[in-house]
Amino acid sequence: MRDIDSLVMSSKNNPSIYDEIVRQQEKAILAYASKVTGRYITKSDDEWSIALLAFTQAIESYDLDKGGFISFYRLLIKRRLIDYFRSQVKYNSELSVDPILFDTEPDEDDEDVSIRIAVADRVSRQEGNDIKLEIGAANQTFSEYGFTFFDLAKCSPRAAKTKSSCAKAVNYILENPILIKELHNSKQLPLKIIEKNTKVPRKILERHRKYIIAAIEILSGEYPYLAEYLHYIRKENGQ
Repeated sequence: MRDIDSLVMSSKNNPSIYDEIVRQQEKAILAYASKVTGRYITKSDDEWSIALLAFTQAIESYDLDKGGFISFYRLLIKRRLIDYFRSQVKYNSELSVDPILFDTEPDEDDEDVSIRIAVADRVSRQEGNDIKLEIGAANQTFSEYGFTFFDLAKCSPRAAKTKSSCAKAVNYILENPILIKELHNSKQLPLKIIEKNTKVPRKILERHRKYIIAAIEILSGEYPYLAEYLHYIRKENGQ
């Protein structure tokens, strides 16, 4: 069987080769769509149509300079599925905040993306206002620290190493109720104490201060839906 990268390049002038590629990759496309969304996907689901469209776009736009075709089409599928689920999320007109509070870049790890998509999917499907009430309550709390949900998209960590450092800082505070109380009273992170006991660089703590505070408030409060966005923080702590 020919290398898939070569097949894709040949298919640009030969529709029959395109059909061959789709047949070869059909199960892989379904499996990857299932992995990204965190649930089993079949050809009867909208996600299949979206993934197949992304696959077609990948074939049309692919060239050898973009690396391996499989990695390339997976990137496009992930982006399209993320866009789809974001489009499904409905907001209250009174709330000018984004439920995708810790915004996800398409190149983040698949597990992290699937968690966020699962939450967004739940938001779009549920009939009640629980998630919206959580967003409103959390936003009110954040305002006491001088920021909003909108600000979090700008200060959320992207690199895995930075995310791990932020998680370490958050878990340290959560394990020390006295520090949580101090945070609530002073509205300031105890940067020196965190730096000394976690060895997280001061620069990271300052740059991601809003994110760390938001994570502490959500994980120490009554925000079960929003807490799902921060699954990786508890995982870092072995929980």
